[in-house]
Amino acid sequence: MEKIVQTAGRNALGEFAPEFAHFNDDVLFGENWNNEDIDHKTRCIITVVALMSSGITDSSLKYHLQNAKTAGVTQKEIAAIITHCAFYVGWPKGWAVFNMAKEIWEVEK
Repeated sequence: MEKIVQTAGRNALGEFAPEFAHFNDDVLFGENWNNEDIDHKTRCIITVVALMSSGITDSSLKYHLQNAKTAGVTQKEIAAIITHCAFYVGWPKGWAVFNMAKEIWEVEK
């Protein structure tokens, strides 16, 4: 897999919070996301589930849903993942994530 390089932290917070930007770009994405102990597709699924369980349904979830699709998560797989998790983290969270996933997988409303 191609090495992940992230600059969003520095772009958004570089001057205001340089240490946070460093942790985001160099540690979270630079080291953690490039660690090969877990394959990229699984890491993407775990991240979507973690965000869903936390109730995070903003642009970060949209980014990670797109990342999951790019990593090979199919529409059928993401639907099963969201459905399964909704039983454990909350039905409304499932609805919120489905609404975003439909956009990413370009499903007609």
